[in-house]
Amino acid sequence: MTYRLFILVVFSMILSCQSDDSIPSNIPEEAFYFPPINTNEWETTSPNQLNWNSSKLETLERFLIDANTKSFMVLVNGKIVVEEYYNGHTASNNWQWNSAGKTLVTATTGIAQQKGLIDINNKVSDYIGKEWTSTTAEQEDLITVKNLLSMTSGLDDEPQLVIKSKLTYLADAGTRWAYGNVFQRLMNVVEDASGTEFENYFNNELRNKIGMEGFWNNGVIYRIYNSNTRSMARFGLLASQNGNWDGVQIVEKDFFIKSKESSQNINPSYGYLWWLNGKSKYRLPSTQIEFTGKLVPNAPSDMVVAMGKDEQRIYIVPSKDLVIIRMGETTASGDNFALSTFDNTFWGKFNEVMN
Repeated sequence: MTYRLFILVVFSMILSCQSDDSIPSNIPEEAFYFPPINTNEWETTSPNQLNWNSSKLETLERFLIDANTKSFMVLVNGKIVVEEYYNGHTASNNWQWNSAGKTLVTATTGIAQQKGLIDINNKVSDYIGKEWTSTTAEQEDLITVKNLLSMTSGLDDEPQLVIKSKLTYLADAGTRWAYGNVFQRLMNVVEDASGTEFENYFNNELRNKIGMEGFWNNGVIYRIYNSNTRSMARFGLLASQNGNWDGVQIVEKDFFIKSKESSQNINPSYGYLWWLNGKSKYRLPSTQIEFTGKLVPNAPSDMVVAMGKDEQRIYIVPSKDLVIIRMGETTASGDNFALSTFDNTFWGKFNEVMN
């Protein structure tokens, strides 16, 4: 090694050491907080600690009240920043998740797969038997569990009742995206593969492990989950951490990550029953129209959402360690029953709170 090269090497080592010394090594990153399972305790932080605009928060709350909101929670890094109940609703009251509960079915399906009971790439008929549709055997054999998760079964999406006579062919599985109730057959897949009624399996493998409360109501059209707001928030935390709860992997991490990514190219704004923001185009229920741009323009691009009728919402924003819960009724008459004007208006106002 030449003398000049030796000097350069030594000089670079000195700079490297100085650079490392300039970085504080005794300031640990704050660990993500998980509320205890068997108590109602939950750590909080204040909007002032986050330098949020309190006056804009008051404006946001007036909007929420006027929009028939029953409950509103904001979590940052797992801790409660805002928890409010409006219009006679209380912390102990249950409310229906509507289609936001589809994401509970996704997570439960993922648990069944990690336990080796199912493979989402297999045919649905491998688990619930043949002739579960009114299609030909060849058409039915194309429908996989993943097609149910991604809304690409190719079956008619118009009928509300999921019975054999209504499950008719429109397109080959995987070639058409359409939002419909046939996802319910995922519950049957889990039931038949596990030999356990779906609600019991869900309670034992997911709900009880993260301290949720609630129940599945067997409605006329499909089963709807009902719970208090904090239980919805607990699932939001689990989802934000890709299936991990305080160091325990409840749902396989890779599956959960994939469930919050584009599941197909027809509607890239849809994962495994999760809605995704920040994509270049999207489709909505009850139409085959393709819309360009982000699902919710005012919201962060990395946001994922569990969406239910009447604006039942779990908003998750990984870049901001945010989980936001909204339960209530709707004022957005005539809007699509998934996306509505509520979402973009809400995010416009919430951005002002954080800025």
